[in-house]
Amino acid sequence: MPRDRQARLATFAVFFVQGLTFSTLLTQVAALQHKHGLDEGELTLLLLVVPVIAGVGSVVAGQVAARWGSRSMLLYVQPLACAAVALSGWAGSVPVLVAALVLFGLGLGGVDAGMNMQGTAVERRYARPVMTGFHALWSLAAVIGAAWASNATGLGLDLGPAFTIVMVPALLISLAANRWLFGPAEEHVETVVATGPVTVPWRPILPLCLAMAFLYVGDASVSNFGSVYFDQALTAEAWLAPWALGAYQATTFLVRVGGDAAVSRFGPATIVRVGGVVAALGFLLIVLAPNEAVAIAGFALTGVGLSVVAPQSFSAAGRLDPAGTGVAIARVNMFNYVGFIVGAALVGGIGDAAGFQAAFVAPLVLAAGIVVLARGFASPVRLPRADGQATERNR
Repeated sequence: MPRDRQARLATFAVFFVQGLTFSTLLTQVAALQHKHGLDEGELTLLLLVVPVIAGVGSVVAGQVAARWGSRSMLLYVQPLACAAVALSGWAGSVPVLVAALVLFGLGLGGVDAGMNMQGTAVERRYARPVMTGFHALWSLAAVIGAAWASNATGLGLDLGPAFTIVMVPALLISLAANRWLFGPAEEHVETVVATGPVTVPWRPILPLCLAMAFLYVGDASVSNFGSVYFDQALTAEAWLAPWALGAYQATTFLVRVGGDAAVSRFGPATIVRVGGVVAALGFLLIVLAPNEAVAIAGFALTGVGLSVVAPQSFSAAGRLDPAGTGVAIARVNMFNYVGFIVGAALVGGIGDAAGFQAAFVAPLVLAAGIVVLARGFASPVRLPRADGQATERNR
């Protein structure tokens, strides 16, 4: 229906802005460290602020969205995230930077949950896999953010102007797209069976949660410490540092472009299992890299492997919540931040003690763990057809 296509385009816009917001800040972690004179321990503690607060934001988002819908929530939390990134660039002291990161964390948690709730609602209406496409655009936006960070560094722009130039149009896109997202009546589905309202048990969600946590340990290692790895482990030039995340997000985007078709053909369990193997090989290259070229190849290969896990986790969670309450998605999204917290503490701690090449052994092991968890994605897929009935396929 035209309304469904309209909501799908608006959801694409929300994912794009979130990817741009995230990348604009995280590609400049090394620059923020130098600006504020932070050592490795202080940087790790500072980076922990974002996922901890984002976890709070995700919990609140689940409660708010279940009652008022995710569109109303996104109207406020996505502009908050954009403003927080700009503020972090202008911060002249560590307390102001911490305040900006707290605001960013709240916005990040709310948007991550809300945009995937919208994506699940769209997928339900389309009755076929479309979630990976949303995450593909997120990755493209992240690549654009990394490219801008590299160019801004080369031009000698301070962080404040560099962040603001990107965040002002991002905020405007978010506000313009919000009015076309699904409202509560379209997002929530009244689903009642003979025994009463549908509930969302924890047991089938747990493999998805663990896979999400393992994924984001790896993602956090790249996002938080990729630029630091280039700076300290390889002593690379400053303009190369953003391309740790840039290479990772570039291949993530390329794989996700065809991800929905691959899921339809091979099923989510197979896709996630292969992704875990490829990601582990990518981290191995990072650990052993003798130079920048091999390291970039490792980050790129890691992006190929990890790219499929998040969209399939959210998509599977949506199938376990046929009423569209957002409860399952909010639970899975919580483990996004569990992974980020563990990743920041674990990789940062090992990096401080043994160097950042050794630190990437930890996400290597956990990426291999995703291979074992992949069977949890093989539950029957139930998608409603346009006539309100359901189709089922074992994947």
